[in-house]
Amino acid sequence: MDGDHLKSLTSKTHFSRRDFVITGVTTGFALAAQPVQAQTIITTDAKGLIAEAIQIPVPDGKIPAYYARPDGKHSYPVVLVIQEIFGLHEHIQDICRRLAKAGYFAVAPALYARQGDPSKISDIQTLLKEIVSKVPDAQVASDLDATVAWAKNDKHADIGRLAVTGFCWGGRQVWLYAAHNRHLRAAVAWYGPVAGTTDELHPKRVLDLAQDIRAPVLGLYGAADQGIAVADVEKLRDELKAAHKYCKLVIYPDTPHGFNADYRPSYRPEAAKDGWKRMLEWFKQHGVA
Repeated sequence: MDGDHLKSLTSKTHFSRRDFVITGVTTGFALAAQPVQAQTIITTDAKGLIAEAIQIPVPDGKIPAYYARPDGKHSYPVVLVIQEIFGLHEHIQDICRRLAKAGYFAVAPALYARQGDPSKISDIQTLLKEIVSKVPDAQVASDLDATVAWAKNDKHADIGRLAVTGFCWGGRQVWLYAAHNRHLRAAVAWYGPVAGTTDELHPKRVLDLAQDIRAPVLGLYGAADQGIAVADVEKLRDELKAAHKYCKLVIYPDTPHGFNADYRPSYRPEAAKDGWKRMLEWFKQHGVA
């Protein structure tokens, strides 16, 4: 899925200003993510940071977003943070602050803004049916491009050192964006689906994109993920190798989906800490840090 193909899809998709449902950043955690495991939640403060909700101009209006960066005079490498299935809730905002503490300009746009507010839906199946399935891949790529354009106008953001990371639903979008944006230095996909079905709004699987990947991608997966088969991850690894793409796929034994989600029962501290370390090393290795 190259950039021209995505632009073509975007041009065929009409986004009305009246369709914007989310106008601000969610506080707390999405209902469908409950119950929250309070004893394991990682909370990152904003001391030494600039961290706030913002609005990103897009072709058909504005979408909310959250960003965090060090409170300094320098320009910092930019990391696009792509939300989980649950949207831009507290966990994703905290991820931005964690990255800012590590020296990055991290920004997460609300990518369901036109389709609905995931924070108010109490079960995952309804969330999938009513919102997630209606979000076009081309729209996501366009909104991420708009986020980069917004960052370009901030003197503290160095888009010449651009990376992307994402989780769950966002992990899949990381792979798609790595096939879309030729200017990415590095990408890290956390348990992003690689197989599945296609439709008009989602015309490609990750498994279809090996030849199109334009950036080094680190994929982090769990062997006990009930929704992502290890065989599919291994097939993707083989196809990327055959296409001579510089990508690395890590599969953690006995580890479920969502292992970095410290607010959920799926959280696995050892895998999460190792994945975070690998991500920062990947960024550094590929000139983002």
